[in-house]
Amino acid sequence: MEKTVLVETSARHVHVTQETLEILFGEGYQLTKKKDLSQPGQFACEERVQVIGAKSSFPAVSILGPVRSANQVEISASDARSIGVKAPVRESGDVKGSGACKLVGPKGEVELEEGVIIAKRHIHMTPEDAEKYGLKDKDVVSVEIKSDERSLVFGDTIVRVSPSYALAMHIDTDESNAVMAPAGTFGVIL
Repeated sequence: MEKTVLVETSARHVHVTQETLEILFGEGYQLTKKKDLSQPGQFACEERVQVIGAKSSFPAVSILGPVRSANQVEISASDARSIGVKAPVRESGDVKGSGACKLVGPKGEVELEEGVIIAKRHIHMTPEDAEKYGLKDKDVVSVEIKSDERSLVFGDTIVRVSPSYALAMHIDTDESNAVMAPAGTFGVIL
């Protein structure tokens, strides 16, 4: 059985706490849903913030909702170099000792002492998907993605299993550009 998985490109984005959201946008502020994302309950927001590093900045980075228990800025390695941020490759949520930046919104700004990461490529799957594919949470796999000119095998891909997930692999923009992956690309778990 071929173990296929939809491959989605995760562009730079920000996750914020309610406290940070209120500093950036004002007291009592609530996120405005722009569109649902593939993972259940996750959504892109109308709100954008400036992300400032030591060398440069990105003027309008999307916030993803809902609010979280910790702030997190997810960027690519190219992004990190361009704005002068040291960002380690980490799983989402693992921000201890990670990169620093400043977030600026229309009502205020927040200095993040940590929270900037390059997200480790990963596959979301339900327990049923994991059983079907013979995998378990935290397994590390390789995924082959074929394209006309730049087929690649991505190693070091972490499997994340939860009943609240939908089956999809997430890669960042550097990885997507390397394989020239159009929307609707599928990979094969090796």
